[in-house]
Amino acid sequence: MTPLPFLRSPPFPGIASRVAAVSILRERAGEPDEVPDSVIEQIAAARVGGAYWGRQREGVKLVARAGCCFSRDGLDRREVVILPLRQPAKAYDPWALVAQARSVHAKADDELAIIAGMLGVAVHGPDGEIIAPERLRLEAKRAVAAASYRDCFSGKAVGVDQAIAQLAEWGRHLQGNRHIAAASGMAFWKREAMRRFLWDGVRSPPFLSPRAGVVRARREDGALAIWPSRVPSSLQADAPDIAVARVEDGFLRSKGLGAALTPPGSVVVDRSGIYYDAGRPSDLETLLATHAFSPMLVERARRLRETIRATGVTKYGQDAGQMPSLPSAKRTVLVVGQVEDDLSVQLGGAGVEGNLGLLKRARRAEPDAHIIYRPHPDVQAGLRRGHLSDAVVHDHADALDSGAPLMALVQAVDDVHVLSSLTGFEALLRDRPVTVHGMPFYAGWGLTRDLAEPNPRRGRKLTIDQLVAAALILYPRYLDPVTCLPCGPEIMVERLGSGSTSSISWLIRMRTLQGKIRRFMTVSAERLHG
Repeated sequence: MTPLPFLRSPPFPGIASRVAAVSILRERAGEPDEVPDSVIEQIAAARVGGAYWGRQREGVKLVARAGCCFSRDGLDRREVVILPLRQPAKAYDPWALVAQARSVHAKADDELAIIAGMLGVAVHGPDGEIIAPERLRLEAKRAVAAASYRDCFSGKAVGVDQAIAQLAEWGRHLQGNRHIAAASGMAFWKREAMRRFLWDGVRSPPFLSPRAGVVRARREDGALAIWPSRVPSSLQADAPDIAVARVEDGFLRSKGLGAALTPPGSVVVDRSGIYYDAGRPSDLETLLATHAFSPMLVERARRLRETIRATGVTKYGQDAGQMPSLPSAKRTVLVVGQVEDDLSVQLGGAGVEGNLGLLKRARRAEPDAHIIYRPHPDVQAGLRRGHLSDAVVHDHADALDSGAPLMALVQAVDDVHVLSSLTGFEALLRDRPVTVHGMPFYAGWGLTRDLAEPNPRRGRKLTIDQLVAAALILYPRYLDPVTCLPCGPEIMVERLGSGSTSSISWLIRMRTLQGKIRRFMTVSAERLHG
């Protein structure tokens, strides 16, 4: 049997093990005394090593490797787990098994024994004799020193601490997918990406109709993952006994319009609500309201925000148009339009009626300002609802812009007015003033001027880097467009900044052409009717 590194990567479907590997066994192992105790403590805290992505099982009291002698001492057979010498394809998570056990029976250099030593569980050798904790700590250090470590995204050599951090990130991602029994409402062109996003270490959930998904989730006592806009709004009311995980695009995604069939590079999977629905709690809102942001996490968020600003990465991509001329002696305000039938408008708009309502309210709030109106790119491309004619725009705004580099424009004006647009969040990333007419996830934390009624669940004062830590690091999942591995936001920003994104498929080209035809017909009708 070929030996495996202790700190090894999950067997991500469709990805070669050499691509995903964070560790490679050395021909000549390093010395265990070169491994500090802090590394062992990191591993124990992260619970990585062995098949940590495997199946989980409850009610375990004794774990043994095949061939070891032990006494059941009246234990029920369901409370005893005997693991084969060769790891099966669908292995158990050894951390979950050992953490429940009162004893482990294995050789001192066995992964089960090493993990038990880290968790403080008694270990008996094959002869039944107890193995000293000091010996188990030594074997743990030997296992770490037996491999060299690499960054799976760049291929460069790294320290073991970085490999542990990467495995821990993957563990958090996979844990978030546990007990998802089925997925419904996932567009067929997103499904390859969704299989990767929702893989839990053992399987990806099947794509089923909402009705079949409810049946499967009920049978397996699991959750149904849904894309909210593509399933009946009555689903939750019709099946209140089913746990629902709502899936949506994240805040950093691959370049291109979502409506143009560009697969997402980032999604969120929310078990309690969804970030754009201000009427109920969400996992993101709970993070923002309660999470104890460590100095290390906040510093990571600060560096991430600096990188986003330096690379110019934005959800809406780079526009090639010219910047509009702005008056120097007058306050300038950018009003950002949205897709009117988007759920973020319907559920986070705080009663404002679409783009015209937003534009009117912005003029009332800024009667003397020079207002520039910016339509949403999906609307401008003719792919979604929310178009305002030029004449209607000029009744309430001084200028209409649809091609200037958006973030350059955001940084050039004195204030940005939004309903619930993510442009407001991106403006905050760049330290720009934001006035909010609705109730997006970033409102209510002391970072924006809020014109809607206060949300009683919010009110905690946050820094911009705490907001970034929750919204861009803790809440979403990312897929590296190069390796297709789950990654952190830093890798996604690096890829977006370098142009390493998904290729344009024939579906995307067809959808873009459809949008151009629709846009041409809309503008022609406007001209015909004056």
